[in-house]
Amino acid sequence: MACATIAAAGAIARKVLASLYANVSVRGALVQIGSKTIDRAHWDWAEVAKNAFFCPDATAVGPWTEYLEAVRKKGSSVGAVIEVVAEGIPAGLGAPIYGKLDGDIAAAMMSINAVKGVEIGDGFGAASLSGEENADEMRAGNDGKPRFLANHAGGILGGISSGQPIVARFAVKPTSSILSPRKTVDVKNAETDIQTKGRHDPCVGIRAVPVGEAMMACVLADHALRHRGQVG
Repeated sequence: MACATIAAAGAIARKVLASLYANVSVRGALVQIGSKTIDRAHWDWAEVAKNAFFCPDATAVGPWTEYLEAVRKKGSSVGAVIEVVAEGIPAGLGAPIYGKLDGDIAAAMMSINAVKGVEIGDGFGAASLSGEENADEMRAGNDGKPRFLANHAGGILGGISSGQPIVARFAVKPTSSILSPRKTVDVKNAETDIQTKGRHDPCVGIRAVPVGEAMMACVLADHALRHRGQVG
């Protein structure tokens, strides 16, 4: 039920954004399932709606299907990574200390059930880069505005949108309710085993893609309205 209400709120948020900015889009895709990742050279947004995984890489769908079916037959589960990209968002949304745009996006994604990690832009990958590699350098654009040569920061600098695509990824843990017995304790602190029976979902992360999109839209609409309230 919570996911359904988030999706409904996201639909309203998209309309708010569309009324304020032209050509806004908020799109999500599954980029990793268990240990299997996509080939980003094959990224095609049109493929996301063509398969059950919301996968942007058509070459990954077949192997992923076989992989997840094997996981399901074992009664086990795997996690997933979802990437959400918002384009058409202008520079200036957010704040440098309280109300940071990336902080609010991270909080929103972490509020989704089973999410255990969030990153903006290169995220944890930035830790392995040098200052030269990580810098989003700028040059003068033909439209009189600066243009960035990279987007390692994921469209947010100092808590404020830069005008580039806003990129967030979040990790969803494997489904806790698996069929193999797990060690636990009962209400009297006695050691025992527990085994889940009945409905089994080998990867809840697949269903999190539209929820992540909705959360991103809600946060951006909130910041867009705050910005309009502040500057008119």
